[in-house]
This record gives sequence, C-alpha cells and structure tokens, in this order.
Amino acid sequence: MAEPSDNFLMIIYNVLCLIVEVFYTIGKFWFLVFESYYKTFTTEERSVKGDIVLVTGAGHGIGRQIAVQYSELGATVVCWDINEQLNLDTVKLIKSKGKKAYGFTVDVTNREKVLEAGNKVLKDVGDVTILVNNAGIMPQHELLKHTENEIRTIFEVNVFAHFWMFEAFLPKMIANNKGHIVALSSMAGILGLRNLVPYCGSKFAVRGIQEALSEELRTSSKGESQIKFTTIYPYMVDTGLCKSMKIRFEKLMPAVEPESAAASIISAQRKGIEELSIPRHLIHLNRVFRVFPNKAGKVMADFLEAYVPSDK
Repeated sequence: MAEPSDNFLMIIYNVLCLIVEVFYTIGKFWFLVFESYYKTFTTEERSVKGDIVLVTGAGHGIGRQIAVQYSELGATVVCWDINEQLNLDTVKLIKSKGKKAYGFTVDVTNREKVLEAGNKVLKDVGDVTILVNNAGIMPQHELLKHTENEIRTIFEVNVFAHFWMFEAFLPKMIANNKGHIVALSSMAGILGLRNLVPYCGSKFAVRGIQEALSEELRTSSKGESQIKFTTIYPYMVDTGLCKSMKIRFEKLMPAVEPESAAASIISAQRKGIEELSIPRHLIHLNRVFRVFPNKAGKVMADFLEAYVPSDK
C-alpha cells in the first residue's frame, strides 16, 4: 500500500506535467498560427511538372482554365466533363500548345461510371496525384420553388460526386502516401444566402467533407499522411454558373475572371494552403464578423446589399 506522501508527490507530479503540457500546447498553437500566415505570403510554389492532374467540370469556365494552366506548368492533365464536345475542346486547346491532355466524358453523379473511368485513367495515364473536384451546378431561386429533382441533382453533382471520386482515386494516394485533393466550395459554403438554400447546403457540405477527411487521414496515419487538402471559396466568378449577382458596391467587388480564379486556385495548391477564398480577404472578414452577434452581422449584410436574385 502506497504511503500518503507518495500519493501527494504523484499528484504534484501530474499537476506539473499538465501545466507543462498546457504551456507547450499554447506555445505550439500560436507558433502554428503565425507560421500559417507567414507561409501564405512567403512559401514557394512547388513544381507540378510530371504530376497527373484530374479536373472535373473541365469543359468550360474555371475548370477549363485550371486544366489549361496546369498543362502550361508541365503537368499531364486529365479532363472530365459530362459534355463531350466542350471537354474535347479543352483537350484540343491544351494539345494545340504541345502539352499533354486526356479527355473522358463522365457523369460524376454516376458511381459506376466514375469507377469505370477511374480504372481506365489509372491504366492508360497513371496514378492521379492532384484531384480537382470542380464540377458543380447552381440553380438560384427560393427554396419552395426548387423541384425535388432539382434538389437531388444539386447534391448529386455538388456533394455525392466527391465521394465517388474519392473511391476511385484515394486508395492509390493512400498506398503511395502522396496526393493533393482540391475542392471548390463557395463563399456560399461559408455564408447562407437567399435563393441559394440547397446550393448553400451542398457547399457547406463540401467544406465539412474536406475537413473531416483530412483529419481522418491525419489521425489514422498518426500524422504521417502526406495527402494534402485545399478547399476553395470563390466569390462571384464570371463563368455563367451564377447568372447574376447584386451588390451595392459593385465596382469594389467585381466578378472574378476564370483565368484569375484558376491561377489563385493552382497557386494555393502548389503552396499547400488549406483554405482560400477568392478574393483572398473574404474568408478573413467572415472570421472576424463571426466573432460578433449574429444580428450585428445582419446589419453589415444589409448595408452591403449582396445577394443572388431569383431566376424564376
């Protein structure tokens, strides 16, 4: 039986260990905070020459620009889109510049077709090292004006497709302990907006999926996983997806061109940035406003008068 003095010493020891751990954790926390902001502006962009990049929704808009710009950096690009002709146009554009590109007509909502095409990519092209989940749709009207089919399609394209892409390509990434998964969410995946209720729900889901999968791989590998994740939150990009956008100070917050958005996305991936809004400052502003009561945030929202009008 232990002496009372021994129990007392053990308590003191445990308390001291806890105090040391608390100070260590606080110190490490703030070190990583400052390191993260420092790397945002100073980290060099890693080379993607020789990488195999797969881009969904590559037939137009941001997806096409991402595919083209990756090819110009020396990557082999695999273009996926449900529209065969538009996807072929992207592949032809890349090849016309003497770069490598492959095209596959794929409906990313169809799990069987995704897995079938995924196997063909692995066999004919090689292991995908950078996966860009870009495909998305954005109906814009009041919730009760959305049809059942419309809501289901939003989630099939914007959410469920991510799981089928993971099933097709994540196992090889885990086996090789190498890869980078880029997902396009939206500022509507950070802020709830009228006329975009199902769309907002789908883009909030993308954010959660990316964060949860990243944490799952980190913990299951005991911190050894080299698979990286980048989630992108674009504001209004001039691609045709968002048919219109109203904002009080339009000249201060104009629509972003696809070329510029794609360049920012690729830069974030090459720097290993985990989250990026386009423009960059919006995600930081949102974090600041989240500190204040919800009603205070609504006052600012009313002042800016930013919303997506209904298309019905």
